[in-house]
Amino acid sequence: MSLTARSFLSTMICLALHGQAMAEESQATQGSNDPLVIQTAKCLAPEYRCNPSKGNTDDINNLPVKIVADSAEAKANEKAIYRGDVVVTQGNRTVKADTATLRQPENIVTAEGNVYFHDGEIAISGESLQTNLDNEDTTLNDAQYKMMCTPGRGKAKRVFKNGTTFYELEDGTYTTCPDDDKSWRFSAGKLEKEDGDIFADLYHARFEVLDTPIFYLPYLRVPVEDGRLTGFLYPSISWNDTDGFELETPFYWNIHPQADMRITPKYMSNRGLFMTMEPRYLTEIGTGSLVLEYMGGDKLYPEFDKSWGFNWTHTGIQNHWLYDIDYSKVSDYSYFTRHTDSRVGSREDNTLLQTGEVSYRDLNWDSTLSIRNFQPLSPNTSVYRLLPQLAMNYYRPDAGYGLDFYMPAQISKFATDNTSKPSALRFNIEPTIVLPYNLPWLSATAEGKVFYTYYDQSNIDGVTGINGEELEETVSRVIPMARLHAVVTLERNGAFFDTPYTQTLEPQVQYLYIKDVDQSGIYNPVNYSGGGYDTARLQTDYYGLFRANQYSSVDYINPANQFTVGAATRFFDDGYKERFNVAFGQIYYLDRFGNQEDTSINYSAWAIESELNLNDYLFVRGSLEYDSNLRDVQFGNATAEYRDGGFFAQTSYRYVAKDYIASSVGFSNLDQITEDGISQVGLVTGFPIADAVSVRGQYFHDLTQDLMLENQLGITYRSDCWVIGLSYNEYLLARSNINDIARYDNNISLSFSLLGLGANAGFGYSTASGNALGYRNPFGLKN
Repeated sequence: MSLTARSFLSTMICLALHGQAMAEESQATQGSNDPLVIQTAKCLAPEYRCNPSKGNTDDINNLPVKIVADSAEAKANEKAIYRGDVVVTQGNRTVKADTATLRQPENIVTAEGNVYFHDGEIAISGESLQTNLDNEDTTLNDAQYKMMCTPGRGKAKRVFKNGTTFYELEDGTYTTCPDDDKSWRFSAGKLEKEDGDIFADLYHARFEVLDTPIFYLPYLRVPVEDGRLTGFLYPSISWNDTDGFELETPFYWNIHPQADMRITPKYMSNRGLFMTMEPRYLTEIGTGSLVLEYMGGDKLYPEFDKSWGFNWTHTGIQNHWLYDIDYSKVSDYSYFTRHTDSRVGSREDNTLLQTGEVSYRDLNWDSTLSIRNFQPLSPNTSVYRLLPQLAMNYYRPDAGYGLDFYMPAQISKFATDNTSKPSALRFNIEPTIVLPYNLPWLSATAEGKVFYTYYDQSNIDGVTGINGEELEETVSRVIPMARLHAVVTLERNGAFFDTPYTQTLEPQVQYLYIKDVDQSGIYNPVNYSGGGYDTARLQTDYYGLFRANQYSSVDYINPANQFTVGAATRFFDDGYKERFNVAFGQIYYLDRFGNQEDTSINYSAWAIESELNLNDYLFVRGSLEYDSNLRDVQFGNATAEYRDGGFFAQTSYRYVAKDYIASSVGFSNLDQITEDGISQVGLVTGFPIADAVSVRGQYFHDLTQDLMLENQLGITYRSDCWVIGLSYNEYLLARSNINDIARYDNNISLSFSLLGLGANAGFGYSTASGNALGYRNPFGLKN
């Protein structure tokens, strides 16, 4: 079936011996008593090996043709005949036959008896071949073929090639199964393929399993090469409690070489019809895609007469310009609760991003114009729109005297629909001087910076801070900062139980000074519970201890007069692969300030991180923040994974104290979100239970509420040319607070695929099965 144009053309050219080349070779041997025999190993291309041609067809056709046979005879202008183990080679092409004859002036080549052709990409054998050199019509009888570089084999009673544009197989078959495997195949009374077409047309087609016909179609199109063609894709079948029986029948529209669209109607027996359209495009200014979802009447949710979702993403680079767009919008708050497999967003989203950026970059400066908005997905969510922000950065490395100079600046306009929050125009500039100093064992930096910020705030009436602070309509702030940071890298070699290793010790120290300035007139995350236009507190980890500002933006600059000390050690094996590391650090405060948590405590919580790779079988990673003053863990997480061949098991745990959430995030309704912080455990595993059968499962549980979050179990059988799978999913539906009754959704999905027959060859279930959790790869050792 997958006999490509180049393969048939190669066969014809080689067997025809280029006409004149065959005649010339025969004439050259007339009158000679020496037999035309050379060692076969010098002629044949390696069989059963993928060896694709590196040049185009014309390049190969221009290579010399070598002919070997037991005997040859020729009569001018009539015919030339080669007999006995005829072997023809041209480049990586090889043709063998018992006899080969060129008839002139008809220019017809005939090869008979055990005809064989191999070019590194396809191997063909048959009883006889005839080709007309003038019109290039070729017929091959009783043919068998096998693809060398991709799965695919079959046979045909007759193969006809009409010139260079059309192929026809009579009583042909095609399968991607290996030899002697009769799991499945396509059979057809006639098969046609146009040159350059990625699909083959089958007439009176049958799909057979174990030589038994399963279904019959008068006409069928099957992909035989990679590429794009308008038509229906393979359907998807599944079932779940909420939607009932589901059937998806995707349709692919190849609009243009630079544009296409996938249209997917999805029928749900309990609800109705859900439509998805996904156009894509490529232009001179970038590439983009859209997702459009629509559902009319919903039998399960009749209160929604219609629901829709929309997403547009675009990225592009053109000369100095960069473009980036990500815009999403849905019809209502509960959209993702009803449509858990939406391509627009997911049920975990609290807001949908609506942003666009245009950037210009040059040698020493860049600028970005941004617009950012959010669609809230809950009634009590209020967010700030950035309409717009102009950011400019000037940077001058090696400005003189070993100094680097940087000057980022921003002008931002913040607006909100929440009348209890202010709006603002903010200007911020941060001239910075950096003096780096580097040696093979030392990296040191001295940095000086000045934050200058100006605010023009509106709608401030009635907005007061935690301690009664009042906002100011116009306020400016100047905050100087000085930072000294140094890292030393020491190294030694050693051995552990006769196993050599290399260990590094990387102590680092930082001094940070940021002047304490009154910032109470600014809407910020410290003085105001709703806090900050685009600023939130960052989570502390080992590397976060060495940040200058502990907040994500500039609405609040934390004052500091402190030392941070930390150290990391790493162990590398004799192949310089990192096997273990541990890092820990702490901040020591020289001064504490009135807006910080406890001014009587002179040091921060410990931040600790560690990672282990034991012989590429056992992987462990963990981190925590331990407050020795409270004698309590603020947050922590750990992941352990074991891998051995086809078996893997990953267990994970994460914990966040409720007090830490309150101090870091500042939820006003925290008691409705969690009873005692976050404490969750999970397991993801997969393993074979037989040569071709494997199982995969996952389970996640909330220990605080003693509540199952998600679970999944699937079993898969995979042969050399087909795979079938059955899976069960169950997951907790989104809820507004922990006092709501826990509700779950579940689904059962069956999938079946024919391997090697194009993408999505079979029917299956959507990968967006509702599960939000699953396998994660948190490991990052240096390899």
